[in-house]
Amino acid sequence: MKLIIVESPTKAKTISKFIGNGYTVLSSYGHVRDLPKSKLGVDVEKDFEPQYLIPLKARPNVKKLKEEAKEADEIILATDEDREGEAIAWHLIQALGLENSKSKTQIPNIQRIVFHEITKKAIEEALANPRDIDMNLVNAQQARRVLDRLVGYELSPFLWKKLIRGLSAGRVQSAAMRLICAREEEIKKFLPQEYWTIAALLSTENKKEINANLLSIDDKKLDKFDIKTKEGSDAILDDLKNSSFSVSGITKKEARKMPPTPFTTSTLQQDAWRKLKFSAKLTMMTAQQLYEGIELGEGGSTGLITYMRTDSLNLSEDSLRAARETIAKHFGENYAVSAPRRFKTKSKGAQEAHEAIRPANPSLHPDELKTHLAPQQWKLYNLIWRRFIATQMEPAVFDTTAIDITTTGMTRPSLVIKYTFRANGIVKKFDGYLAAYPTKFEDAVLPEVAERENLSTEKVEGIQHFTEPPARYTEASLVKALEEHGIGRPSTYAPTISTIQTRGYVEKNEQKRLSPTEIGQKVDALLAQHFPQIVNIEFTAKMEEDLDNIAEGKIAWQKTIGEFYKPFHENLENKYKEVAKENMDEPTDQLCEKCGKPMLIKTGRFGKFMACSGFPECKNTKSIKKTTGLACPECNEGELIEKKTKKKRTFWGCSRYPECKYATWTNPLKAKENQEE
Repeated sequence: MKLIIVESPTKAKTISKFIGNGYTVLSSYGHVRDLPKSKLGVDVEKDFEPQYLIPLKARPNVKKLKEEAKEADEIILATDEDREGEAIAWHLIQALGLENSKSKTQIPNIQRIVFHEITKKAIEEALANPRDIDMNLVNAQQARRVLDRLVGYELSPFLWKKLIRGLSAGRVQSAAMRLICAREEEIKKFLPQEYWTIAALLSTENKKEINANLLSIDDKKLDKFDIKTKEGSDAILDDLKNSSFSVSGITKKEARKMPPTPFTTSTLQQDAWRKLKFSAKLTMMTAQQLYEGIELGEGGSTGLITYMRTDSLNLSEDSLRAARETIAKHFGENYAVSAPRRFKTKSKGAQEAHEAIRPANPSLHPDELKTHLAPQQWKLYNLIWRRFIATQMEPAVFDTTAIDITTTGMTRPSLVIKYTFRANGIVKKFDGYLAAYPTKFEDAVLPEVAERENLSTEKVEGIQHFTEPPARYTEASLVKALEEHGIGRPSTYAPTISTIQTRGYVEKNEQKRLSPTEIGQKVDALLAQHFPQIVNIEFTAKMEEDLDNIAEGKIAWQKTIGEFYKPFHENLENKYKEVAKENMDEPTDQLCEKCGKPMLIKTGRFGKFMACSGFPECKNTKSIKKTTGLACPECNEGELIEKKTKKKRTFWGCSRYPECKYATWTNPLKAKENQEE
């Protein structure tokens, strides 16, 4: 009997459908060994040796795997193809007692297989081409785990002592927090800058309207801030009074828009947010389900997409051939590129042997899966299928037109000023890849005009603008920023964003944008001042490069940890002495109803609350109600107050709850403002 071990029961179930008798497929249910929760678990005196143990909840399953392994003629480790999967395979060898010496990586009856998709063909090819465990990948995962444990385990108690008990710090999470807090600082410091544009509404002899904007004055193209004030705008408008406009130039050309690249983990999370409003966590959870396998009725079960943690843009030759056939079938031969389009990965550390995220079977149209998939599964598969198919389609083709319209100033005869306005038009000529992967687009059709044709003036006006502050990050834009700065890798984006929200350091506003909480800002400020290497973007990116070098066998992982840990630990010990505890309490005029002592406003992990100053003798606490000053529209007795769900979503409800259960997602203050307007 041959024993195949994978991480998840769903994956095990799917693979078991593809292989014949003589195989048993079991799941490890994720990691079978980890660092202990109750202590550091890293021997800093012995070259940072990790002290792994089998977690309590994993022990029954490990016992079962041991029993099955004893009966097996061959053990095949089929965990995921990335560093985490490689480490799980290695830990399985240790946990199941399949080797006697730590210096060995395998024994003769152990094989390691990898695959990019869970399909019959991929599994058969993997079984025919086993390999050894890649200890470089294992060591890269060990280095990340040890590094993060050292930071979290040693730095968190410092935060407890200097700020609030219960706080925690993470290496990648802290760098992500720095991005969010730095953006918040930019927003607070932002001063809007005024500027003006000049727009003209003109009409042809056939009464067709043309909208044009002032492009240049005396052939000098206007910069954004050339017209800074209303006075400057009015001076131009005065000069244009009674002016005659005529067409001075017409430019027509064809423009081509190329399709996007196939999905990586980062771009999948970004587009799933933009198009589906999926969080990074939901995107990865759903992608995992599509990868591991879905029941397709009589067709059995199969994995629907390739591995979803990747930064490679590589596409297999089989998938490129299948894409062409699918495009010809569903869109027409003229939509398919004549030769396969391949993409070069720009991301540092990307493994070209891996593939981009694509449908495992490109011929499987999303419409065929509607009855088999849950709604969010279908939406994500549809997005992935269409993006991949689009990569192998012809560009979209547009006809673009630019009409230049010229006039001269009339109020200063001694100083003739030439004003040139421009109207732009665009018409879709061939939709190309947009037929599969549409984006918002509206034709802007311009009327036919001839050079030197005179135009009638309907209206010329100045339009005031103000520069906008930088926008707060969405999950999508934060993922993009993390990738651009080299912070984290495909497997860390979603958990990083989820963690900083779970810890109460970041919250989403009504527009689903991320803003730091008060405690998040305090943690970030403390770390930025006293532990700059933890939040420094360049330092964190350099550490990721080091982990990539470990994965490629270029440097030893203990050396990387040692270079980081010694100065970090020394600095931490000094900061315990230097940094005073921050006072997180505010006095109030309220008295505790239990002991009569003054109540204080304190800041906890999840914001402000009221607590008795007699703590710990008196442990009375209560929440701070954010009132609106508006009466409850249902009972007219209570007041509408701001509340939070367990998932930190804001809503407004009656203060008389549970007597009155009125609640609304709509901000009543904004609703009142809109009514008054």
